[in-house]
Amino acid sequence: MIRTYLFSVGVLLSLTTGVVHGQSAPKNKAVPVIFDTDMGPDYDDVGAITMLHAFADAGQARILATIASTNYPTVVPVLNVLNTYFNRPNVPIGVPKGKAVSDRDSQHWSDTLVARYPHTVRSNDAVPDAVALYRRILAKQPDHSVTVITVGFLTNLANLLNSPADQYSSLSGKALAAKKIRQVVSMAGKFPAGREYNVFRDSVSSKVVFANWPTPILMSGFEIGEQIHSGLPLTQNSRIQHSPIKDVFRISLPKSAEDKNGRMSWDQTAVLVGVKGHEPYYTVKSGRLTMNPDGSNGWDNSGKGHQYLVVKMPVPQVEGLINSLMQHQPVK
Repeated sequence: MIRTYLFSVGVLLSLTTGVVHGQSAPKNKAVPVIFDTDMGPDYDDVGAITMLHAFADAGQARILATIASTNYPTVVPVLNVLNTYFNRPNVPIGVPKGKAVSDRDSQHWSDTLVARYPHTVRSNDAVPDAVALYRRILAKQPDHSVTVITVGFLTNLANLLNSPADQYSSLSGKALAAKKIRQVVSMAGKFPAGREYNVFRDSVSSKVVFANWPTPILMSGFEIGEQIHSGLPLTQNSRIQHSPIKDVFRISLPKSAEDKNGRMSWDQTAVLVGVKGHEPYYTVKSGRLTMNPDGSNGWDNSGKGHQYLVVKMPVPQVEGLINSLMQHQPVK
């Protein structure tokens, strides 16, 4: 049964093609991805990292690192649990060692994952600082090759911009990002205007990044993921047993009436377009995000360098694809 299911997901993956920032996504080449996540305050991050591993198993993504943008005490062990579950226990993990948001899951699913599933990284102290890991990974990559998918706070990207030369690179953080990163795909903002959690929760970092980031930024706004509900088919799939992903949604969905048909799926859309490109799922609006003093955002149609997603494919079709990918099982 699992073999049949994996084949069906592989067919779905092989049939999806896309375009990013007006450029064709690389064909038959794994997209090198740094995944930057606030794994905890919400649990759509768990669905997003599952999709990323599914793309990696299909040869469409190469996971360079999974980096936390929050620093609650078990965020690193949780990331190691999920990478280990998908047979990638050695994917590098980083965490901010300085000032950072410490919000964690209110449903307490992270405690279940750490208690129930194998992992070898036991604490945040066991991994490097997020910016040090960014610099080490980026310095080794080909120029203009890396896609950063950030689905949490922009803390790490702001700190990277401000980082000096070190043992990994003689370049400043901004110059290193400009040289090595192809694009940033971010679950951030609400368009054309609004106040969104990832942006306002660390608004200081958001202002730094949106004003100074040197590569294209493609944003999946609040309004995109708000329409897509996921996780219920996973919890109802009796073939999937002893799965940390299933446990997260099994624990969390019943705790909120708004999630009775599935959790809103903000972060999954960022992974989808980060790996596959925005076509055929979305079109894009070009301009520039603007920040307001209260942490909300606006949009400057005359600006350059930023884009946000606009719905193209019917939402139920994208929802179906995301729900299928979230049921992906580890490949031995």
